[in-house]
Amino acid sequence: MKKAPLYSRSRRPSDEPVAAPETMAPAVPATPGRWSRLKARMARRERWFWAFALLAVLGLALGLRPDAGKPALTIEQIDHLMRKSIAEKPLDSAVSAAYEKVLPSVVRVVGYMDRDDAGSEAAKPDVKADPKAPGKLEPGGKEDKPGERGVGTGVVIIDNGTILTNLHVVLGAQRIKVTFHDGLEADARIVSVMPEHDLAVLRALKIPDDLQAATMRSTGDLRPGDHVMAVGFPFGIGPSASAGVVSGLKREFRSPEGERVLTNLIQFDAAANPGNSGGPLVTMEGEVVGIVTAILNPTKQRVFVGIGFAVPIENAASGAGMPPF
Repeated sequence: MKKAPLYSRSRRPSDEPVAAPETMAPAVPATPGRWSRLKARMARRERWFWAFALLAVLGLALGLRPDAGKPALTIEQIDHLMRKSIAEKPLDSAVSAAYEKVLPSVVRVVGYMDRDDAGSEAAKPDVKADPKAPGKLEPGGKEDKPGERGVGTGVVIIDNGTILTNLHVVLGAQRIKVTFHDGLEADARIVSVMPEHDLAVLRALKIPDDLQAATMRSTGDLRPGDHVMAVGFPFGIGPSASAGVVSGLKREFRSPEGERVLTNLIQFDAAANPGNSGGPLVTMEGEVVGIVTAILNPTKQRVFVGIGFAVPIENAASGAGMPPF
C-alpha cells in the first residue's frame, strides 16, 4: 500500500512564493485530502495488527510445549532414565548377532580312518599332505562310529561348497564327511593343503540349496583388545560359541612334538578346545578374521587354559585361490 506523504517536501529558494498583489486573495496552503488521511491511518493499524498477531502465535506455541515451565533434566535424572529404559528393553547382544550371522557357514568335519567304513575314497587329496603337519588342537569327541577319529570344524568360504579347515583335522583320513547347518551330510574331498599354515581346503560333493559363505575380513586393522568369538564343536559338542578378545598379534607357536613352528598367528582368549580346530575366529560384525588352530597348555592334558591361536584369514584366502584383501 502506497504511503501518503505526511509532510510537504522542502521548498527550494526558487520555489518561495511571491507576495501577491493587494488585489489578489491570500494563498491557502494545500492540505491532504480526507481519503489520503484515511489510507495512512489504515496502514498504521495494519502494521500493529500483524505485530500483535505474531506475538500471540509465539506465546501460544511456547505455552503448548510439553516441557513448558518445567526445569531441565539433571545428569542424574538422564542416567536414571537410560538405565530404566535398558532394564525394560535390553540391547541386543553383539556376540549373539555375530554368532547368528556366521552360523549358517559353520560345518562339522569328521575324518574316518577305516577304509571299510569310508564307502568311497573321496578324502584322497589332490596334492600330497605333509605328514609332519602339527596336530595342535586334536579332533574332539569319542569314536562313536567305526573308524571315526574325531570331530573338527570348518567354515564355508565359497558358496559352491568350498570349506576351510585345519590340515591336522583331515590329515590321513580315508573319508571326510561334513555336516552343514541345515543338517545335510555330505562327503568331501581335499582340493589343496597349506602345511606351513596348517590349513586344508575341502570341497563338499553335495551342498544345500541355500548355502551361505562366510564374510571374511582383513586383519590389517585388528588390534589387541578387539572382541572376537570362536565357533566350533569342542569335544564334538556344538555348534558352540565362546567370546573373548584378541590378546596379541604376530605370535609364534611350536607344536608339542617340536616338529613345526607356525608364525604370524592371532592370539586370543576365547575358549577353544579339541574339536574347535578349523573353526572361524569371528569379529562382533560376524566376519571371519582367522581359523582356530592351536592352544597353549604346559600340561599334557591339552585343554584350554586361556591362550589360543588362529591363522590369519589372509593365508587361507590365497590357498583357496581367492584374491588377497
